[in-house]
Parts: sequence; C-alpha cells; structure tokens
Amino acid sequence: MAPTDESGQVAPQASGSDTTPPSQPPAGFDAAPGARMPRWLPRAMVLAFALFGVFQLGTWAFHQLVGLLINILIAFFLALAIEPAVSRMAAHGMRRGLATFLVFFGLLIVVAGFFTLLGSILAGQIIKMIEGFPEYLDSVINWINTTFHTDLRRVDIQEGLLHSDWLKRYAQNSAAGVLDVSTQVLGGLFQLLTVGLFSFYFAADGPRLRRALCSVLPPARQAEVLRAWEIAVDKTGGYLYSRGLMALISGGAHYILLQGLGIPYAPVLAVWVGVVSQFIPTIGTYLAGALPMLIAFTVSPLYAVWVLIFVVVYQQFENYMLQPKLTSKTVDIHPAVAFGSVVAGTALLGAVGALISIPAVATLQAFLGAYVKRYDVTDDPRVHGHRRRGEGARPLTRLRRLWTRTRERTGTTGPGEKSG
Repeated sequence: MAPTDESGQVAPQASGSDTTPPSQPPAGFDAAPGARMPRWLPRAMVLAFALFGVFQLGTWAFHQLVGLLINILIAFFLALAIEPAVSRMAAHGMRRGLATFLVFFGLLIVVAGFFTLLGSILAGQIIKMIEGFPEYLDSVINWINTTFHTDLRRVDIQEGLLHSDWLKRYAQNSAAGVLDVSTQVLGGLFQLLTVGLFSFYFAADGPRLRRALCSVLPPARQAEVLRAWEIAVDKTGGYLYSRGLMALISGGAHYILLQGLGIPYAPVLAVWVGVVSQFIPTIGTYLAGALPMLIAFTVSPLYAVWVLIFVVVYQQFENYMLQPKLTSKTVDIHPAVAFGSVVAGTALLGAVGALISIPAVATLQAFLGAYVKRYDVTDDPRVHGHRRRGEGARPLTRLRRLWTRTRERTGTTGPGEKSG
C-alpha cells in the first residue's frame, strides 16, 4: 500500500530503488557540489611563501651585515665632519683626493703623536709605581694598624697573595685570554681600516656621490637632497665644535685640580681627560679619569681619591648642565632633545649611537622645519610666560600706586610735595 500524506492523498515517491532523500548541505554552505579550488589560490599561497622566505633572508642578511652598516654610518659622519676643510682646499685648485689625504694624514699625525707622548709618560709612571709599591703597601698597612689596632705585616700579605688560589686562577685565565685579546685587537684594527677607507671615499668622491644620487631624482627632489646634505655638514661641524669646546673646558678644570694637588704631567693629563672624555662615548669618561688617578696614586693614595671625586662630580655637571646648554647653542636643538637623543642613540646603537645621535637629530629637525607651517603666537601670558610691556603694571608699580592713593586720601604729603 502506497503511503499517504495527512490529506489522504498518495505521497509522491522517488524513482529508483533507494527511497532515502538526499542529504542537504549544512546551513551557510553555498558551494555547489563538485566545486573546484579557485585558480588564484595556489598562486597566492606560493606568493605568500615566497614573500615570507624573502623576509627571512633579508632579516638574516641584515643581522650579518649590521656591523658593516654601522661602520659605514660612522664613516659617513666622519666624512661630513672633514667636508668643510676638504672643500676649502679643493676651492683653491687642489684635487679632492689629495686634499682628503692631507686632512687624514694631519689627523693621523696628531693622534699618533698624542698617544705616543701619553704612552711614554704612562710607561714611566708604571715603572715608578712598581718600584715604589713596597713603600705604598707599608704606608697602607701602617694606616690600617693605627686606625683599627691590628698587627699586619707586609711579608705575611705578600706570601698570602703569592700562594693564593685567586692569583693562580687569574694567571691561568690571563694566559688563556691572550688569544682572545689578540683577536679583538685585530678586529678593532680592521674596523678602523674599514671606517677610514669608507670615509676617505665619501669625502674624496663627495661631488660624484651627490651626482649619482641626484641623477635618479627629479629636479625638485634634487634640491631637497642637496639642502639636506648641506644641513648635515653644518650640524655635524657644529656638534664637533661643541665637543671641542667641552674638551677645552674639561681639560682646563682638570688641569687646575691636578696642578693644585701637585700631580706631575698635569698639562698632558688635562689634555688627555678633555679629548678622551668628549670624543670616546660611553666609556670615555672612565678611560679619561683612570690615568690621572693612576698618576695621582704614585704621589699619594689620598690624591687619587680626590681625583676620583672630582671626576664624578664634574661628569654630573657636564651631563646635566654644560653639555645640553652648549649643544643647544651650537647645534640649535633644545637641551632636553639633545639629552633624549643621546639616551635613545645609546639604546639603539650603543656607543656609536651616542656619538652621532645629536648631529643626526639636529639635521632631521632642521630639514623637516622647512615643511612645517608656522603661525603667529597669540599674546597670552600663558604662552609667553610673563606679561608684555603695557599689558599690565608690575607688582611694585601697583604697590606704589596704592601707596600714593592712600596718602592722598589721608592728606599726608612727603618732603617737597604740596598739599592738595
């Protein structure tokens, strides 16, 4: 008997032996049966994997070449620093290559002579310190025995030091670290050679480099690039001028201290402190203060302590007062911006960032300043920080007027005044 529906009529049956109705696709599924993958999807997946591979390769290459890029950045700013001298010599008819060589040769002679003189002084003082070490040790032992009522002897201290495990481990580590020190020295010399070569090419081929850069830009962009280059040269020169001025002030202050304490070679040590503390970032301060302390120790251990205290105090004065003021005048940036740029540069690139951060920020600020539209500032005390002339009386003037009105009301007059 055929099945009937609710109205009593015979329900239609599907043809074929299978009477089970076909399963319906779930709700929200619009794909037709037998739909194929879009043709663009495989190509999109291949492109995505290719871009990811290129990104990974570029990241790896950047990490491998970051040392070279930093050296090139240092060389570029060094070339900007010597650009005025090279251009001035080239303007008098000298070839730029020869002018650049003469500038570098002069710098090399000055640096080599300075460090040779300091090396001879340091070697003599080290020999003197080694010869007088027993006397220094006896004076320290006598001070300890007198102050703390102890009974120390130099012989016992020397024997304990010679037979100590610490000295043996130190000797073993020093012997094993000779190869590492040699490797670091060779690496440092290679970096100096790399920076020197790149800076020489940047300075000697400056016009050619600018022509190559401008040849791929439209005329309007060429003018902007050349203006940015001139700003960078000006700001870098101003930064070096401020560093030289701070080196002069620092050297003078330390010379007064060393001369007052009677430390030998005070002029040379003052020049050392001024140059090293200003032109070697981050660790320059410690290198600069270590040598005067060492020489002062040969005179008296107490003098070495005084030198240490003065170096620390002067460094704080220079970091928070002198450097921001001089930098803001020579490089034309706010002291807070100068201090913040040094902190940011140190965090990003370490010592190199601390050295080039201020001229880089000053160049960027001066270049972008031409594209910022400025307006006249409203006359408001909240903007100018004080009342302008004619906007209101000063407190002393208002007090004088109040005193005059009070006298007029009471009828009193001063000497030489007529009563109303």
